[in-house]
Amino acid sequence: MNASLPAIAIRDVPSAFTDALVTRFGTQFSQAMAVREQHGRDESAFTHVPPPCGVVFALSTADVSDAVALAAHYRVPVIPFGVGSSLEGHLLAVQGGISVDVSRMNQVLRIDAEDLTVTVQPGVTRNAVNAAVKDQGLFFPIDPGADASIGGMSATRASGTNAVRYGTMRENVLALEVVTASGEIIRTGTRAKKSSAGYDLTRLMVGSEGTLGVMTEITLKLYPLPEAVSAAVCSFPSIEAAVRATIHIIQMGVPIARCEFLDAQTVGMVNKHAKLNLREEAMLLMEFHGSPAGVKEQAEIVQDIATDLGGQAFEWATTPEERTKLWAARHNAYFAAIQSRPGCRAISTDTCVPISRLADCLLDSVEEANATGLPYFLLGHVGDGNFHFGYLIDPDSESERSTAEALNHKLVNRALALGGTCTGEHGIGLHKMDFLRTEAGEGAVAMMRAIKTALDPHNIMNPGKIFS
Repeated sequence: MNASLPAIAIRDVPSAFTDALVTRFGTQFSQAMAVREQHGRDESAFTHVPPPCGVVFALSTADVSDAVALAAHYRVPVIPFGVGSSLEGHLLAVQGGISVDVSRMNQVLRIDAEDLTVTVQPGVTRNAVNAAVKDQGLFFPIDPGADASIGGMSATRASGTNAVRYGTMRENVLALEVVTASGEIIRTGTRAKKSSAGYDLTRLMVGSEGTLGVMTEITLKLYPLPEAVSAAVCSFPSIEAAVRATIHIIQMGVPIARCEFLDAQTVGMVNKHAKLNLREEAMLLMEFHGSPAGVKEQAEIVQDIATDLGGQAFEWATTPEERTKLWAARHNAYFAAIQSRPGCRAISTDTCVPISRLADCLLDSVEEANATGLPYFLLGHVGDGNFHFGYLIDPDSESERSTAEALNHKLVNRALALGGTCTGEHGIGLHKMDFLRTEAGEGAVAMMRAIKTALDPHNIMNPGKIFS
């Protein structure tokens, strides 16, 4: 394991356990090294982590329940797996055990168009959900960039580019079916828009990062497709001008659907990767939803704000093809950055601060990063105060890793001092456990531990994540 991983002992896996899995699952259980290695890595900067001892490919809730029940009997860790797009080491088998792959549980189970809800299995991706409901005139707005699975998005309480208007997974998951640490199947929530019945177990599970159970059905809110959609890009003479424009847009109450920021060097990376010719300056990418008149009014207000702050080259993308190309380039910014330095890994940050403090936090962090000379990319969902540095490191260079971690530490402490959070959407995983203690305090973390112990007394559900 690399130096940044906590030192945790790998638990023994009894041969009787793997024999029981073979008997129950047959070819749905694999111990092939290539399969294990695939399920033993994600998009995080962690390297040299031992893979799980095997992978169960679940096809149903019963499969998940039986796999977890066997793991509970033999005290073997269980790590849920979707598409492997985690950035914080959520999927890594740091204490050994098995991976339960739910990617083949990929059915849209029920569309209730009149109630604006859809129920899906956890392996369904966000793009598949939208393809399924589009003919009903509906869409699911949560868009973290990668075509992540709904199970993984729920587990990490994901958000993304549309969160400034539509919220996060916290606001958009209504109900769950969950396999608990004993293998029991429970249901939380209903399709009703609100409830006061008992503890809010749905909210407890959303964001639990696989440490309390495995989600096997998820009921989501849907929204009507907007009558009119328009997107625009606008370049600014400085990062500060772009950020100030964002603050003014939000404080003016403009119901903007997306407001994304890229710094000049990230725009350059995107241009090279996507073969675009965007101006290589600080840039806002924006999208407006609503009626034609409403979209026009929003756009005029935003254009006036941008112009007052030196914004220029305000360009519109009004056709679906133009918008798709623009947002595909934004979503691929991470991979564009990775390719800009072959062989590198990215240590990614996702601090979020109150919108009024965004400029203070961002500009000081840019100055610190530039002073080190370490390459990085910078982008963010600045409409809700969330931004990402990706420090591009040679994974075999301890000095570069140390520099990146030091920058991250300063950034998080700054965000916390400004009333923000260490993670706006990626979750804690392995990487932010120390930051969680700083942010929440020992008392709150102790309460989280107590919940974990009560629901998972043998610590088999994705152990070693959120807190050690």
